[in-house]
Amino acid sequence: MVMLASCAQIPRSGPVGKSKDEGAGNPNAPVFFPAAPRAGSSPETVIEDFYMAGSGYEDDYPVARQYLTQAQSVTWKPDKRAIVFREAQVVKAAGENEYLYELDLAYSVDADGVATQFPPGTKETIPLTLERVEGEWRISKVPDGTAIPEETFKVIYGANPIYFYDPTFTYAVPDYRWFIKKNTVKSMTSALLAGPAPYLRGAVVSAFPSGMKLARESVPVVSGAAQVDLSAKELFDASAEDRQRMQNQLALTFRSQPDVINVQLRADQDLVRVEDNGTVLPPVLDKSVPARQIAVNNGDLVRYENNRITPLPDIQSVAGLGPHSPAESPVSQTAAFLNGDKTTLYSIEPGQPARQLTTRSTLTGPSFSPNDWVWTAGPGANGAAEVVAYKPTGTAPGTGVPSVTMTPAWLTGRTVKDFRVSREGTRALVISEANGKSAVQITGIVRNPDGVPKDLTLPITLLSNTAADQGAWVNGSTVAVMSGSASSTVVPELLSLASGEPQQLAPWDGLTSLSVGNGAEQIYGQSAAGIFQRVGNGWELQLKGPTEPAFPG
Repeated sequence: MVMLASCAQIPRSGPVGKSKDEGAGNPNAPVFFPAAPRAGSSPETVIEDFYMAGSGYEDDYPVARQYLTQAQSVTWKPDKRAIVFREAQVVKAAGENEYLYELDLAYSVDADGVATQFPPGTKETIPLTLERVEGEWRISKVPDGTAIPEETFKVIYGANPIYFYDPTFTYAVPDYRWFIKKNTVKSMTSALLAGPAPYLRGAVVSAFPSGMKLARESVPVVSGAAQVDLSAKELFDASAEDRQRMQNQLALTFRSQPDVINVQLRADQDLVRVEDNGTVLPPVLDKSVPARQIAVNNGDLVRYENNRITPLPDIQSVAGLGPHSPAESPVSQTAAFLNGDKTTLYSIEPGQPARQLTTRSTLTGPSFSPNDWVWTAGPGANGAAEVVAYKPTGTAPGTGVPSVTMTPAWLTGRTVKDFRVSREGTRALVISEANGKSAVQITGIVRNPDGVPKDLTLPITLLSNTAADQGAWVNGSTVAVMSGSASSTVVPELLSLASGEPQQLAPWDGLTSLSVGNGAEQIYGQSAAGIFQRVGNGWELQLKGPTEPAFPG
C-alpha cells in the first residue's frame, strides 16, 4: 500500500531545525554527573548518595543503580514517580538493616508527568532495606521512583502543556505536565496517548482512541519533522477527520519544542496520508474574551469600554433590584447579577424583564460558560455546598429555565467563595473556605453528550500565599486571585498551572473586586477611589464611578 503524507505545521514562527536522530527535547538541558558509591560508606550515606544520584538520568540512571544490589538494580523502575523534596533525612527503622527516608514533600510527579504540589510541612516516608555486598552497603529493597531536591528538579524538569479538546473539538485545552527536558517529545507523546490528567478526565476529549500506542520507543525529529509512529490498526481504522485532529493535537502539543516544526503520522514507519478536506478546523488556542466589561453605575447595569460608560443595549433597568456582581455572556447579550445582599440570582435578556433564577442564603457572583450556561454556588437546603447552572438564554418568559444542581463530595464542609468558568468552558476556578483556610482549586466540568453540565471532577489545588476569596482567569493556564478588602492593602497573585510559584502583583489599598481581560496586562481592580488597571509593576486609575466591572464570561 502506498501512503501519501501530509504534515501539520507547528503554529509558531521560526526557522527549520537541523536533523536530529531522536529530537528528544532540549539539547541544551543540563547534564548531572553524580558521584559513584564510596568505599566504607555508612547505610545513611548510601541512601543519601543514591537519591542524589537520581539527577543522573542519562542512559537510564547508571550511577544510581550502582547503589543497589544486582537483583534490585534490574527491577528498579526510576521513571514510575519523581518525589521532589525541600528537605530530607535518613532515620533508622525498627527492623534489621531497615531505614526510612523522611521528606518534606514539595511535588509528586507520576509516570505521565502529572504533578501534585504540596505545602511546606507535608511529610512522606520512603522505606528501604540494605545488605552488605562484598563488604559494602547496598540497597536491596526500595520503591520504584526517584527522590530529588526541589532545586535540582527545577533544573532537570520543565513544565509543558499537552493539549486536548473540549467535547465539541472547538477549543484546545492545556494539560500541564512535568518532563525531563532531555526526553520531552517522546514523553509528551506517550502522555498524550495515555489521556488527560485526572482532574480533566470526562471534561476533555482526545482525537486518539483508547488503546492507541507508540509503535516504537522513540519519536525521532528529522529535519524538523516529528515522526510519530503509531499502532497501525487504530490509525487505519480512524476516520480522515480523526487523523486530522490527531495531527493538530500533536502540533499544538509540540509548540514548546524548538526543534519540532511539523508532525508526521506513521504506521510501521510508513507515512500515513492525512487529508485536509476543510471540514476540520484547528482548535482555538487561548480563547479570548470581548474587550468590553459589564459594571454597576448609579445602581444599574452599564457597559464599561474604552474608559467610557454606556447603557447595555436594549436591556431594561434593574435598579430596583440593587444589582451586584454582574456578568455577561461571551456569546449573547444575556446578563446575570445578584441582588443587594447577594442571596438571589437574576438573568436578563434584551427586551425582557429580569428573571429570578434561584434564592439562597448566600451566592457567588455569576459566571457564564461559552454555551450560555450561567453558574453560581451556594449552600443547599441542608447547608451543603452546591454548584448550580442555569440556561436562561432563549427561554421564553414565564417558562422554566433548564438547570442543573451539583453537590461535589470534595466541597463537603466548605463554603464556596467564588466560582469562575474557564474561557473554553471545560474547567472552573473554585475558591472555597473551611475552618478559616482558603483553597484555590481547578476542577473539570463534565457534560452530557448534549452539552448539559453533569458533574465536577476531583480538582487540583494551586498553592497561594493569600487567603483568597475571589479570582478570575487570565488565560488558559493562569488565574489571578486576591482577598478583597475595602480597608487594608491587598496583594493580588497570579497562580499558574505551569509553575508552583505564586507571582505577587503590586499591593494596592482597598481593592474589593478583580476582573481580567486577555492576559496579565488587562487586570483591573476596583476600590472606592475608582477602577484601576495594572500597568507595569503598579496600578493606574482609569475611571471613577462604576463598580464591580467584569469581562464577559
